[in-house]
Amino acid sequence: MTRRSAIFAALLAAAAFLVMASAYTVGEWEQAVITQFGRPVAQVNKAGLHFKLPFVQRVRRLDKRMLNWDGDPNQIPTKDKKYIQVDTTARWRISDPLLFIQTVQTEDGARLRLDGILDSVTRDTISNNNLVEAVRNSNAILTKMKDRLKAQEKGELEPGREEEEVVGEIDPIFVGREALSGIIIERARAGLKEFGIEIVDVQLRRIAYEESVEAKVYERMISERQRIAQKIRSVGKGEQAKIEGKIAKDLQQIESEAYRSVQRIKGAADAKAIRTYAAAMGADPEFYTFVRTLEAYRKSLGADTRLILSTDSKFLELLRKR
Repeated sequence: MTRRSAIFAALLAAAAFLVMASAYTVGEWEQAVITQFGRPVAQVNKAGLHFKLPFVQRVRRLDKRMLNWDGDPNQIPTKDKKYIQVDTTARWRISDPLLFIQTVQTEDGARLRLDGILDSVTRDTISNNNLVEAVRNSNAILTKMKDRLKAQEKGELEPGREEEEVVGEIDPIFVGREALSGIIIERARAGLKEFGIEIVDVQLRRIAYEESVEAKVYERMISERQRIAQKIRSVGKGEQAKIEGKIAKDLQQIESEAYRSVQRIKGAADAKAIRTYAAAMGADPEFYTFVRTLEAYRKSLGADTRLILSTDSKFLELLRKR
């Protein structure tokens, strides 16, 4: 019994060892490739418990999830001769595990292929388009400003001179940043398919001018802003001159109207005075003459007044009579 038990235990241990050597599990996030003497013979995409030939076959586990790739910022000339630094990022996954193992073998090998293909495709795509295509996704800002200008022409909005300048400076796009990413994806996907790699997404994460060009761009932007500011100031001075001219014209019109009103009032007063004097003279001419003569004496003969007149002077006739 002891010998049989020992043999049974040995057989049981050997069976357990064989089961452990042949059994393996695959997680939900991974896929596996079975290699036999280093040569891929099968792939496993389903998660769970699986079996292989013990000692002869090995399990190569590969990630099933999307993986990240970050490119090195490269200096690229655009079609309109602008040198820019482009920082690209991408998402990729292993679509064919067998082909992947046969070609690049590891994720590090795959990233080397991604570096070569994605950098090349990105450079070609950016170089064949103007800078504005890699910066903006649409012409929405241009359309919005044009709509504002139309509304200003119709009188629905206050006019803005600076908007006209900005609209003139904005170049329309025909491709756009997202479309460029799509072009890069399609071209890279064709080149990476033979390695069992599928590109899911590519984004131009950051675009910056090369340092020497950046300084010139800033200078150009400053000069453009100064030119626009100068034009706005000149337009403002023109508007100021118009307003001052209108104020002077209105003031002159007000003064002329006031002068006309004053002269009309004076004329009416003088006419009324003349009528009053005429009525008084007509009622008693002698008394009127007497009163007017006394007024003349009062105005001309002061305390220190000296007159040398002849005795027959008409001016003193009233005094001689009295």
